[in-house]
Amino acid sequence: MSVVVPSAHPADSPQERSARPHLTVRDLKGKAEPDWCPGCGDFGVLNALKQAIVELELYPHEVVTVSGIGCSSNLPGYINTYGMHTLHGRALAVASGVALANHELKVIATGGDGDGYGIGGNHFMHSIRRNVDLTYIVMDNQIYGLTTGQVSPTSIKGMKTKSTPQGSVENPINPIPVAIAAGATYVARGYTGQIRHLVELIKGGITHKGFALIDCFSPCVTFNRDNTHDFFKQRTYKLEDRGHDPSDFQAAMEQAYIWGDEIPIGLFWKRDDLPSLDQLEPVLASGGALARRSLGISPELAQGLVRELM
Repeated sequence: MSVVVPSAHPADSPQERSARPHLTVRDLKGKAEPDWCPGCGDFGVLNALKQAIVELELYPHEVVTVSGIGCSSNLPGYINTYGMHTLHGRALAVASGVALANHELKVIATGGDGDGYGIGGNHFMHSIRRNVDLTYIVMDNQIYGLTTGQVSPTSIKGMKTKSTPQGSVENPINPIPVAIAAGATYVARGYTGQIRHLVELIKGGITHKGFALIDCFSPCVTFNRDNTHDFFKQRTYKLEDRGHDPSDFQAAMEQAYIWGDEIPIGLFWKRDDLPSLDQLEPVLASGGALARRSLGISPELAQGLVRELM
């Protein structure tokens, strides 16, 4: 597990904040250079995330990125925010802890379809039902890229890979209706071939109070020869261009199941009437973030515990 700490830590007061210079995407450049294959869709996600943070006028010390394992999960090292590169499938568990320890932070979890919907599927479901206040960006390339091309949870049925040379016999998971049905309060899908659109979806997810999923088509140019940029360019359409209402549950579910000659991207579902986990936790109701409180317990409380246990 590795931890990334931003190089800058500006002051927090409103007066000093207003006096600070406007950040640019260049200011969010991480200390490490991305090692993704040329043309990988993950570059688009990284650039869109940086642009979204800049347009929201957030600063490095106000954001933390958390990832699991995989090509896409190297992202925290490529961006100048607080960050953690954690364990396979465990990004949401760690991100949930960060969000509760300091709910003043903007918490962004990143990873791939294998990391998030495969080994991390349990954390995915329970982070959703708890409505943890974080943004989860899944770089969905329908393949295991880091291990050089095996079938993933979102690979289409019949897809030939190193692990399925005769074609996959499994039905893929569809994360959009799963997230909606499980209780996610912001569910969107982006595509790295539509960066401006993706920036707006990420901004919406970051500013949303509650669990926000942004499943992003991020083509693997090396190992997935089926779901390519040309594949998505010919098929994707924006939900807002079709007049979709993201507050309509039935319409959201219907759009979520469309896959074929046309594939929708955009905001499927959003609700603002469900409190997030930190808003429901009594310990966080007063006193501010746990991370800013004094460590330990009062002598009176300690003595009370001793008396009770003795």
